[in-house]
Amino acid sequence: MTGPTLTTRALNRALLDRQMLLERAADPLPRVVERMGGIQMQYPPSGYIGLWSRMRDFTRPMLTRALEDRSVIQGTLMRGTIHTVSAADYWPMLAGVRRINREWYTRIAGAELAGIDMEAAVQATRELLADRPMRFADLAAALEARGFPRAAAKAIGWWVDLVRVPPSGTWDARRADLYGLSEWWTTPVEVSEDDGIELLVRRYLGAFGPAPMRDIASWMGLNVGQMRHVVQRMELTTHLDDAGKPLLDLPGASLPDPETPAPPRFIGVWEAMLLVHARRTAVLPEAYRSRVFNVRTPHSVNSFLVDGQVAGTWRHVDGEIRIEPFRRMRPSERTAVEEEAHALAALHA
Repeated sequence: MTGPTLTTRALNRALLDRQMLLERAADPLPRVVERMGGIQMQYPPSGYIGLWSRMRDFTRPMLTRALEDRSVIQGTLMRGTIHTVSAADYWPMLAGVRRINREWYTRIAGAELAGIDMEAAVQATRELLADRPMRFADLAAALEARGFPRAAAKAIGWWVDLVRVPPSGTWDARRADLYGLSEWWTTPVEVSEDDGIELLVRRYLGAFGPAPMRDIASWMGLNVGQMRHVVQRMELTTHLDDAGKPLLDLPGASLPDPETPAPPRFIGVWEAMLLVHARRTAVLPEAYRSRVFNVRTPHSVNSFLVDGQVAGTWRHVDGEIRIEPFRRMRPSERTAVEEEAHALAALHA
């Protein structure tokens, strides 16, 4: 099934709509996290800011409680990075990337792993974490006490399924270094790798689509060859971009009018829709990319959107949100941005 040709602006509005940045959602928090495609949370406050920008009546305790009651799970998933996902999505997403993540790490750290009995390290780790979580430093020391080199502790998360246990990785305890066994924290679900990849494809398209296959693969941390067979078995719609190249999508997924107004929104560092896999949507104008991502800020900077595009950066200073626009804003734009900034300052209070 082939859909319409989509301009860059149409792709921009589709992304904003699916990311709940045209209108804040009233859905339960785990469902919002699913609609976002998960939340990249190397810096935990960014997850809170991301949800505040997308949810009606969001308050900081809501995400902390969700992590504590295990309705959302924080672990190492897509691209080997820390993500918060719904409890329902955790095991399928992990199944989709587990083997590929481990193979990637083995390639880059092969010399460090030479001579280490990782099977024995896995068994030791399971014994140490059998009934309680541990800080990484304590886990590493305990493994060293059993004769394993430091490299074994660095690698163990690629061999043992681990979650970050709250309060680690929350607004008030930002270092996500308290580890627990995934099966101790949340009930395991058996899912095949292909079924996990299929869910990841669906989550990507639901959050960032329509998209070419290479962008889906980039977000997942796979190459196209590792996922093509799964995509080919799925019932998907095909659109064309304005260069005539195919874009995959979920049947019936929203495609708002390209002229739909986009209100100002504030986003934090590690915001997934600014990464390369979403470049086609022009949320981050190329003229500003080096001001948002550079060697000093590979994680990006806090930024705000005006009319669906990054228009400047922001900082929380002395109880206020201070903005630094990249361009001259019209009076109506500045007023709307300042109103949103005032609300964001209240989130920090």
